[in-house]
Amino acid sequence: MKYIYSAVFTPIEDGSGYYARVPDLPGCITTGSSLSDAIDQITDAMAAWLCTAEDEDLPIPEPTPQARIQASGGSWSLIRADTLQYRAATDTRSVRKNVSLPAWMAAMADKREINCSQVLQEALRRRLGA
Repeated sequence: MKYIYSAVFTPIEDGSGYYARVPDLPGCITTGSSLSDAIDQITDAMAAWLCTAEDEDLPIPEPTPQARIQASGGSWSLIRADTLQYRAATDTRSVRKNVSLPAWMAAMADKREINCSQVLQEALRRRLGA
C-alpha cells in the first residue's frame, strides 16, 4: 500500500542534524545527521509504523491536508512510503509453504530442473506488484 504524509524537520539546537516527525502518526519520530539523512530516516520510520499498523489491524489516520497544517518552526515536506516495497526490502526471511501441483506438472518441472519455489516467488511478486 502507498501512503503520503507531511513530515516536519526541525534543526537540532547544537547543529548536529535534524529532528523529523510525522504529526499524523503518533510516535513516528527520528533524527538525521543532515536534512537528506533525516528525510531518509523518517521515510523508513514511517514505512515501519505503517507496516506495524497494517499487521496489527490498527487504524491508520488519514493524512492532514497541507492547507490545514500549522507550520511552526521547521520545514515541511511530503513523504511517501510504500509498505509492499518496504516489506520486500526488509523481510527477506524464507518461510515454508506447502503447495499442491498436478503430478504431471511436478514431474515435468523436475525433469526440466525448474525451481518451483523460485517460479512461485516470481509469480507472486508480479501479482502483488512488489
